[in-house]
Amino acid sequence: MNSMTNLERAETSFPTYKDKYKSIRLTREDGILEVHLHTDDGPLRWSLLAHNELEDAFLEIGRDRANDVVILTGTGDEFCGPAIAPGQHPNRKIMTPESYDPIFWESRQLLPNLLNIEAPVISVINGPAVRHAEIPLLGDIVLASNTAFIQDTAHFPGGMVPGDGMHIVMPLIMGLTRGRYFLLTGQKISAEEALRIGLVNEVLPPEGLLGRARELARELLLQPKLVRRYTRIALTEEIRSRMQGLLGYGLALEGMARMKS
Repeated sequence: MNSMTNLERAETSFPTYKDKYKSIRLTREDGILEVHLHTDDGPLRWSLLAHNELEDAFLEIGRDRANDVVILTGTGDEFCGPAIAPGQHPNRKIMTPESYDPIFWESRQLLPNLLNIEAPVISVINGPAVRHAEIPLLGDIVLASNTAFIQDTAHFPGGMVPGDGMHIVMPLIMGLTRGRYFLLTGQKISAEEALRIGLVNEVLPPEGLLGRARELARELLLQPKLVRRYTRIALTEEIRSRMQGLLGYGLALEGMARMKS
């Protein structure tokens, strides 16, 4: 008789996904998983490939219970890009229901998969984040380089509805008035301003970021595993519940506005 529990059947192990991704470099030591986003070993250039891989990677990371703390960061001097020129998003007004469907499916899983990781997540914004800054801002602890800034160039300024989570995350963490202004104007928020309004926890020179993240990860490891895991669950419950109610609706609105005229 197979005595494995449902949890054990659902688990994955690090070797099964460690080298699976072209745009994500994964390393782990003493239970601390480092997730480095990149394109050809340089700063991440947002793409359909990155979108697809992040959805899958967050699922795999969450299923691996040997991940005790996760550090999420970019590569080089940017967190992610490139910026989109005003009104120039390449996917604007070219989609059909069939071509949008895989994006719709992945987008409904991507942020929930990140939030379902039952280990504390430390985000390290190593430089400008001008595409999908909501991803690092969902970390439990958020560190930023003093060279970083946060901006959403891809959605409303680029001619798209910010319906794939930005409409939930930014008003939630910034406040309704600030969040809506940020999304509608393409506002650029410096690291120092982000610290002042509570989007990030610490601002450091670039060379000190990873060291500080690793130091914080070691501090988190001092707590028992279940304390860490259940605290993460408790602290993300409200965000996950908002995603469940609003994410699919926002994506539907975004998709309708992306369709061919």
